[in-house]
Amino acid sequence: MGATHPAMETLLQVSDLLVRYGDRVAVGAISFDIGRGEILGLLGPNGAGKTSTISCISGLREPDGGRFAFDGAAFSPNSDANARARIGLVPQSLALYDELSADENLLFFARIAGLGRADARIAADRGLELSGLTDRRRDRVSTFSGGMKRRLNLAAGDLHQPALLVLDEPTVGVDPQSRQHIFDALERLKAEGRSLLYTTHYMEEAERLCDRIAIMDEGRILDVGPATALAERAGLPGANLETVFLKLTGKQLRDA
Repeated sequence: MGATHPAMETLLQVSDLLVRYGDRVAVGAISFDIGRGEILGLLGPNGAGKTSTISCISGLREPDGGRFAFDGAAFSPNSDANARARIGLVPQSLALYDELSADENLLFFARIAGLGRADARIAADRGLELSGLTDRRRDRVSTFSGGMKRRLNLAAGDLHQPALLVLDEPTVGVDPQSRQHIFDALERLKAEGRSLLYTTHYMEEAERLCDRIAIMDEGRILDVGPATALAERAGLPGANLETVFLKLTGKQLRDA
């Protein structure tokens, strides 16, 4: 299994991450890394352990075992606020206040992220531009379409320009134009040297955006690498990512 990316300097190293819920092992001592300036896709069926993994990386949950290193140093996002500040989270559930305007939302979250008044203003303006919502800055979020909210949700997670941005299914339910805008925004962040951890159920998104893809199932990492390498190792040279994904994880329904 190719867990490392030899051409990139490692930003985040995850080693033997273990997550339990009672007697059930949700994440079974997995290890992988994210390179600086890399988009790493984390794919898996429902119940594979993706949400538990990104919750630990983002500091929302204390792991039951394992360790993290960020820029080569020990990293404990759950217990260290300074460590958490190096991570940005774009959650699947929209983290926005409907009765505030786009501008008010971004200013609020920028101050929560610890930015001073002047820096919060700069960050909010940057976020409005990144989300393509500068012209709608004074409109209440309650008047926005689903795609507009998703774009603003992305901007809110990136206000403090974290070294690593974690995105949990950021294009669920969006229109094609908003999806394309989000893709462009993510590629722009990558071009700035930022690292992204990207979860999605849309295989074509991962194939387009991700430098490497980690396929996860039943709490284990099955393989990690570029999409073409995954296909080769699965014995399906030239196959698309969805075909490879189904070969590795099976076709059994995952309704849990």
